[in-house]
Amino acid sequence: MRGLISVCHPAEPRMTEMCALCHTPVTSGDIPRRMTVPPVRTDFGPGSRFLGVKFLPRTIYEAEHEEFRRTFRHWLDTAIAPFHEEWERDGIGPRSVWLDAGKQGFLGLTVPEQYGGGGTDDYRFAAVMSEEMGATGLIGVPHGFTLHNDIALPYFLELCNDEQKQRWLPKMVTGECITALAITEPNTGSDVAGIKTTAIRDGNEYVVNGSKTFISNGINSDAIVTAVRTDPAAGRKGISLIVIERGMAGFERGRNLEKVGQHSQDTAELFFNDVRVPVANLLGEEGQGMRYLMHNLAQERLGIAVEAIAVAKAAIEWTLDYVQNRTAFGQKISQFQNTKFVLAELFSEVQIGQTYVDRCIELHCSRQLDATQAAVAKYWATEMQNRVVDRCVQLHGGYGYMREYPIARAWVDSRIQSIYGGTSEIMKEIISRSFGD
Repeated sequence: MRGLISVCHPAEPRMTEMCALCHTPVTSGDIPRRMTVPPVRTDFGPGSRFLGVKFLPRTIYEAEHEEFRRTFRHWLDTAIAPFHEEWERDGIGPRSVWLDAGKQGFLGLTVPEQYGGGGTDDYRFAAVMSEEMGATGLIGVPHGFTLHNDIALPYFLELCNDEQKQRWLPKMVTGECITALAITEPNTGSDVAGIKTTAIRDGNEYVVNGSKTFISNGINSDAIVTAVRTDPAAGRKGISLIVIERGMAGFERGRNLEKVGQHSQDTAELFFNDVRVPVANLLGEEGQGMRYLMHNLAQERLGIAVEAIAVAKAAIEWTLDYVQNRTAFGQKISQFQNTKFVLAELFSEVQIGQTYVDRCIELHCSRQLDATQAAVAKYWATEMQNRVVDRCVQLHGGYGYMREYPIARAWVDSRIQSIYGGTSEIMKEIISRSFGD
C-alpha cells in the first residue's frame, strides 16, 4: 500500500499515450518511471494538516481516542496490510485474524467487562476504527470487525437475557464467535417489511424456511441475527429476530459472492430448509423485530458515513501526491487550473461533510441521533465519497484504473457505500418523511 511502486513501460522510449487532462498525445518521456504511492496520514484530529492545507480543527476526540487510534493503526499496518492483497485474491480472510483482533482488544468494545469486553459505551472508539480503515484503504476483512462490533453486537447487548449473554458474548469478544446480520432477501432488497423467511413455532423450537442474500461475514459467521416472520399474517408486526448458529441441521451457506469491490469481505447467500432453532435463540420479544431493526439502523448508517469521509480524505491525499509528482506538457499536473479547481471543490466538500458527521457522532454519543439525521449523514457522505473518488481517479488518468494504485481500489470499494445499509433512494424517503404530509 505504501512506498515505491514500479510502473512498467514498453522498451520504446517515445511510446505515445493520451493526456488525461485534455486528450492530447503525450510521450512516455513525460511519464515518471517510478511513482510514489503516498503514505496515508492519520492526523485527523484538532488542528491537523492535510499536505500543508489546514483543516477546520476537530474537537470530538480526546487523548484516549487518539492513543487508541495509534494502536489500531499500528495493528492494521502490521497484521492486515501485509496480507491484504492475498486475502483480496482469496475473497475471504482467515479466522485466525479474528482471534488476533480479539486478543488485541478490538472486538466487543461495548461488551461489559464481566463478559471480557471493553465495557465502554463511547461510540467514538468505533468511529476511530472506521476512520482508520478508510484512511488506509484496507477495506475488506476489517469491515467484518466493524459489522461485528457496531451492527450485530448491539442486538445481543440490548436484547439478550442473562443466559444468552453468558452463552454468546465472551466468545464474541475473543473472536471465537463471529456474528452477522441477515435481513436482505433475493426479492426484497431495501424493503425490510417484505421479507418472506418464516419461523413457525413447533413446541420449544422454531422451524425456519427461506433464504437470505448479500450477507456480510456470511461465510465466517457463527451466530447470525436473522430477521424472520413468526406470524406470516401480521405484516410488520409479525417480524422477529432469532439467532441461527453454525452447524444447525438444514442451514446451508451458498457461494462466497464475487463482488466488484471489497473482495476480502466474505459475502454469502444463506439457505434455511426446515432449520430447527431453539426458542431460547429468540432475541427480545416475538413480533418486535421491525422495531429493533429500525432502532439499530441509525448507528449502522452513521458508521458508513464516518468511513465515507475518511476514504474521501485519503483519496484527495493520494491524488495530491500524484499530481504534484506527475508532469505533462512541461509542468506538474497540479499546476493546471483544472486540477486546482477540482481539488479545491473536493477539499471543500470533504470539510463540510466532516463537520456534519462529527456533529452526528456527538449526538449519537448523547443518545440524541435520530433516524432522519443518520439518513442525511449516510446519504450525503456516501454520495460525496463516490464523487470525490471518481474525480480523483480522473486526475490520475490511466494510472487511476490500475489496481496497484490505491485510488483504483478505493473506486471499486466505494461504490457499494450508497447501496448497503439502505440505498440513497431509501435515505431520501426517510428524510422526506420528517417533513410531514
